[in-house]
Amino acid sequence: MRGIGVVVISRNEGAFLRRTVDNLEDTLPGSSSVVVVDDGSTDGSADFLAERNGRARLVRARNLGVARARNLGASRCRGDVVVFADAHIALQADWWRPLVEIVQQPGVGAAAPAIVNLGSAPRIGYGMQFKGPSLDVRWFHRKPKAPCAAPILPGCCFAMRREVFQAAGGWDEGQLQRGNVDTEGCVRLWLLGYELIVTPETVVGHLFRKRSPYPVGWAEYLHNRMRLAWIHLNPERAGKVVAALRHSPRFGEALWLLLDGGVAARRREMLAARVRDDDWLFERFGMRW
Repeated sequence: MRGIGVVVISRNEGAFLRRTVDNLEDTLPGSSSVVVVDDGSTDGSADFLAERNGRARLVRARNLGVARARNLGASRCRGDVVVFADAHIALQADWWRPLVEIVQQPGVGAAAPAIVNLGSAPRIGYGMQFKGPSLDVRWFHRKPKAPCAAPILPGCCFAMRREVFQAAGGWDEGQLQRGNVDTEGCVRLWLLGYELIVTPETVVGHLFRKRSPYPVGWAEYLHNRMRLAWIHLNPERAGKVVAALRHSPRFGEALWLLLDGGVAARRREMLAARVRDDDWLFERFGMRW
């Protein structure tokens, strides 16, 4: 392995960003690199990176959104394994080692650790699945005995071989702002023929916040869910998603965003590239709705 590149997306993270960066620098092997993409912070939280000589490098952007910011960060970091990390996580020594071992296996598209809530009610989760046509997700809380497949991996600490990241086309830049970027990426990787694995013995802490430190557009959030459905799901299943979301505030605006985002061309592209369909994925994990 020629090193690990960690991409951290940050916006108004306050003191959490410094803690996460220090934690990464303390626990990563020496050949690793860290790129922090500050996506338009107004709180000065990333300024310390411009003032010191450490392993972490700062890339400034402005309102790219999670998908495009992650792609930018991946283009600026070194390493044949890329880890996408939130700016409010806590990592233990050697957290990276099981993830790297898993993603180097043929056929594996990505790996993620178990996640524990750093808030007041800690509970460990081992990947997720869709709850229903609104595309909300629920965590698996029963600890598996060994690394195992999960339909959706947590994006707060998500490892991939760089060659897989490039072959899959990176994160979908048609996804706006934040919300459901990780779920779309996971569905796409499964349909392209990869396996997604959770490593239960590695536990990473993540701060689940009730409020975002920056404004999040509800129309964009709904758009991302419908974009996933219209690109990757069959017409009947996509119709159920639309029906589940259509009474949400800003639904009409989200629909216009979807129609303006080249969704039909993207669907044709994905249908031509994938080796599995969504029926296979839903049957594999017993998701029935």
